[in-house]
Amino acid sequence: MKISISYRHVESPQAVEAAIERHLAKVTKLLKSYQPDLVQFHGGFERQPHRAEYTFSANLSLPTGTLHATGDGPDAGASARKALVELEAQIKKHQSRLRKDYEWRRKRSKAEQALA
Repeated sequence: MKISISYRHVESPQAVEAAIERHLAKVTKLLKSYQPDLVQFHGGFERQPHRAEYTFSANLSLPTGTLHATGDGPDAGASARKALVELEAQIKKHQSRLRKDYEWRRKRSKAEQALA
């Protein structure tokens, strides 16, 4: 996976990079089926000038599509955590659509529907 992260008005990005690396390790586990050269991750931190809030936006380019997630938080780590958790959920949903999991769901009988 090719990774590029940009920082705009963020102090000490080394503290944030540890949290990002943990989440990107989870993301790479989900993306084992893709060739590493074809997967690109772009992230960007930005500090809001008038509020004490940080924004992290993440773009993940896959051969089958592009996913985008954003996260806001009181510090840079929290904003990155929110965005990457959202990105993980999008990856799982994207892969289930590619596998066509919706076609393989079993239909419930009328007796089961009445009980539910």
